Amino acid sequence: MGPAPGGLLLPALVAGATILLWASARLPEYLTALLFFAAAMVLQASPPEAVFAGFQSAAFWLVLSGFVIGTAIRKVGLAERAARLLAPRLSGSWPRLVGGTVALTYALAFVMPSNMGRIALLMPVVLALADACGLSERGRVALALAVGFGTFQLSASILPANANLVMTGAAESAYHLHVSNLFYLLLHAPILGLAKGAVLAGCLCVLFRDTPRPVPAEPLPPVTAQERRLGLLLAATLALWASDALHGIQPAWIGLAGACLCLLPRIGFLTGEDFAAGVNIRTCLYIAGVLGLAAVVARSGLGDAIGRGLIAVLPLDPARPALGFASLVGVALALSAVVTGSAAPALFTPLARVLAEGTGLPLATVVMTQVIGYATPLLPYQAAPIVVAMGMGGVPARDGLRLCLAVAAVTLLVLAPLDFAWFRLLGWIGPAAP
Repeated sequence: MGPAPGGLLLPALVAGATILLWASARLPEYLTALLFFAAAMVLQASPPEAVFAGFQSAAFWLVLSGFVIGTAIRKVGLAERAARLLAPRLSGSWPRLVGGTVALTYALAFVMPSNMGRIALLMPVVLALADACGLSERGRVALALAVGFGTFQLSASILPANANLVMTGAAESAYHLHVSNLFYLLLHAPILGLAKGAVLAGCLCVLFRDTPRPVPAEPLPPVTAQERRLGLLLAATLALWASDALHGIQPAWIGLAGACLCLLPRIGFLTGEDFAAGVNIRTCLYIAGVLGLAAVVARSGLGDAIGRGLIAVLPLDPARPALGFASLVGVALALSAVVTGSAAPALFTPLARVLAEGTGLPLATVVMTQVIGYATPLLPYQAAPIVVAMGMGGVPARDGLRLCLAVAAVTLLVLAPLDFAWFRLLGWIGPAAP
């Protein structure tokens, strides 16, 4: 049983004001996060352990580690080396460069489950690639956004992605519902992976048009001792990230250990000055604020209240499965706007049985439909990987917002109907549904 309505007033006011400030970009993101911390504590809107939950989160430490590892990759020269390998193959045209970057983010998701870890590895390489191709600031912004959006949105079509594990774990514990990795990929990869990747690349090409200069292939200089040592460290880190299901160590702590090795005197690659210059504390505070907001909304009962309120007003009709499908996507969108995309499955999945009864859709279909909604942020703050990528790439808030709205519009108008048809073709909607 949730808290009394009066107990939700202060959390609702603090959360609403914070979301409004992030959405309007009236203040810098880090300042809004600090104001959230101050307001929540002064007004006693939530306990300190909820308000400051972001600093205890593994995601926060993975972000911090990512900045350190990315700085080391740039300083040692591995980023430039990788860029010189990629530039001759991708610099032929703007669509090829953007499409290749998006494809790279998707391919890496199959071997590396951590969103933040992929951004830490890719961002310095992609920024060096932008420099090698002679891109303007507009082009650099596009490639940085390709890393952030491709990493978060496209990996939703692969089961090991972070938010997907929350969803499948909650579904299995609540409903004994298990979906294999292969069938999950078949269900989501064609539309939310491949088609959405094409949509993302198209939006980037149109919104941030640039002209890369052709880069001829040239012999690379010999690998230095520092590059070799950092390469071995990255290979070990990547192997541990990819095998976390076997050893049970979270990617955040693997990344933190790798970052510490990068910072150790004589053994590592970075000085204290490099650390101060490379770690974007503004983005770290923003991430802590986003995660803290999600914790406040969840622990106060505000998220559950919003979910029940949405169910009460939805136009649910078992005789109209397309309307029910659209309503489910809308619920997931609304919840991710309140608690962020990573936390939305934890609120949506417990509502799945009630939603299944109201829409007439099978329970498994209801659970799987939410992926379309929480993987389509309307605003950058809803997806921590996008926020981190924007911070690492120096992307202005307005550019991230423009791309969010463009991709969301095409997703809801074109890809969601295609997803409905694909679900029906696979038998997830209709008489043969699971």
